This record gives sequence, structure tokens and C-alpha cells, in this order.
Amino acid sequence: MMMTDFAGEHTWLQIQHQLSWRKLIESSGYQEELKYDFNIKGELRHLDTNESFVFNYYKNAHEQNHKRYQVLGHLITQYVYELLERVCMLQKVYIPTDATEDEPRSFFFMSKNALTSSSSLIVLLQDHGVSRAGQWGQRTIVSEGLEHGTQIPFIKMALRNHRGVIVLNPNDNFVDPKTEKERLSFSTGEESPTSTPSVWWIPKRGSSSPEEHTTYVWDHFISKSAAKNVAFIAHGYGGLVFVDLLVQRKWEVMNKVYCVAFIDSMHNTQHQTRRDPQIQEWIQKYCRGWVSTSKPLGKAVGSLMKVNCPTVSAGTEKYGLAPSCCLRAIFKYLKSMLKAKTTTAFRYSPVATRSSMSKKRGNK
Repeated sequence: MMMTDFAGEHTWLQIQHQLSWRKLIESSGYQEELKYDFNIKGELRHLDTNESFVFNYYKNAHEQNHKRYQVLGHLITQYVYELLERVCMLQKVYIPTDATEDEPRSFFFMSKNALTSSSSLIVLLQDHGVSRAGQWGQRTIVSEGLEHGTQIPFIKMALRNHRGVIVLNPNDNFVDPKTEKERLSFSTGEESPTSTPSVWWIPKRGSSSPEEHTTYVWDHFISKSAAKNVAFIAHGYGGLVFVDLLVQRKWEVMNKVYCVAFIDSMHNTQHQTRRDPQIQEWIQKYCRGWVSTSKPLGKAVGSLMKVNCPTVSAGTEKYGLAPSCCLRAIFKYLKSMLKAKTTTAFRYSPVATRSSMSKKRGNK
């Protein structure tokens, strides 16, 4: 039975340690080549030497070492999916919703009452590449650990603040007709998984690109949710994807999203918005960016584009560590923006008084 107490910040690391990462390794058949496990701190360490991951397992065999690393990445993906469901208690939602029985499907994750609760909703949108739902960066997980490389600390903090969460899966775009076992074999010379789709890969309807995936989830889930206040946290290419959504669903997004936190975002406001003054003004007013720099956390960073949003330092020069370094600052920003919105709404909402009620009755 899994714990559901979100009070302790690092409780989830103790819980993940109880889950069996080694079972995944053993089922893959690479017990010796990948003799690693996540320790109580969520760090990937060798079982015998306690050293961090070493890429060069085979001497003078880059291709074999690369395939071994790809197998590790695939197993990390499966493990993080398990953590999302068993530690964060998120639900896996398959898309498209009208898929036939034999049609390739993608999926994303969301908290239990994400669509029905009127409280605020936080949507996590990751960078492009091999990383899947729940990961900020696969390489960061390998080198720095689960706490820095996964989105779980963000999910936990959102849940502690009684907010709904949706974890997008924008990079799950294709399916390989070959079996996973064939694709992951590095001992038989079979084709290995790469970040670049092969010619025989089949695109997943509604999720053939990060942009299409995000728009589909917006149209069928987020836009229809009961939450009146939606916030996005977008990393890297995810920032570009959000601005694409903003352009494609302009009024819907501007009315439902109360703020956006960009982390090392790749978006280009002037180019993507096609000089639309309303969208540019909205971005300046309701978005903030955190970027990797040597400056202290929260220190203002100048932008070459006047139409961009206010930008501050993430408190680190390492791209992979930026999300975890500015986690608290981002949630503080989300809280202040939500408070500002609700205060403004309350200020301009009509107050029922005895005189106003009598006027209404008189006008009937």
C-alpha cells in the first residue's frame, strides 16, 4: 500500500526506493550491463561501487555503449511512469479518445479531480527530445537524480497546494511496428530506439508532434475542465509549444490561463505571434521566464526582444538543473498571480445591496 501523505517534501524519494527498479532491469535481461539502482536520495548508483553511471562500459565500442545508454533511458521512462501512478497517484489517460482497438495511442497523466474541481489547474509541458511524461530531462536523471530530473517535485508541490495537475507527454509521437524487445536489443544488432523517427514508424493520431499533442489535450480536456484558473510551466521547446497553442486558440487560452512560467524557453514572441499586439501584450503581462545564467536566483536578466515577458535568473548555469533550482520561485510566482487575479475579480464583481436589489425589482 502506497503512502499518500504529501506533507514531507522528500517522502516520495523514500517511497520510490521501495519500488523495484531492479525488477525492470532484470526483466530487460541486462542485469550485468546495467548493474545500477536508485538510492534513498533518488540518485542512480552502481550496486557494487556506488559510483554514478559510467557510459563507457565496453572498451572501444561507442555504438554498443550508446545502445546500452538507450536501454537505460527506456527503463527510466517506464520507471517514471510507475512513479507518477504509484507515488503521485496520477491517472493515465489514453488519446485519442475515439481510437480504435488496434490504433496506436499516446497518453498523458492527470490528478484525480483535475477536470472536475474548480480549483486552479497546473499543466506541465516539457522540452523536446527522448524524455517522456514526468521528466524534465533524462540525462539529468542519470547524472543528478530523480529529484532534479523528474517533474515529481513540481507535481507534489501542486498537490500540496490543493491544485489539479496535468502532465503532458508531448514527445510520444510515433510507434515502431517492431516489438520493444527487438528495438532495445543491443546484443543482436537490432535497430535501437532513437530520438529521430525511422521511416517505418507510425505517427500517433492527435500526437504526431508536441504541438499537436498539446492542442489535442487542450481541446478535449483542459478547455473543458471546471478549473477557471489554469497555469502552464513550460521548459525549453515546451515554451515554443505553448505560444503555438496561444496563437492557435487565442481567446480560449487568454481567458482560461492566468499565468505561464517559462524555463529556458525556446519561444520567439515576435516571430510566433505574427506581431499580434493583443497576444504580445498578454505574454508581457501574464508570463515570466527563468533562464540559466550565472546571476543569483530571481535576478533580472535583460532580453533582446522588447515584446518578450519579464525574465529572471534560474539560479544556475546548468540547463538541466534549471527547473529544480527555480521550483520554489515559480510556485511563489503562480501564487502571487492567482491572488492578483482573484483580488481583481472580487474588486469588480457587483455587490448586492438593499438599494441595488430594490432598483432591480423596480426595473422589472
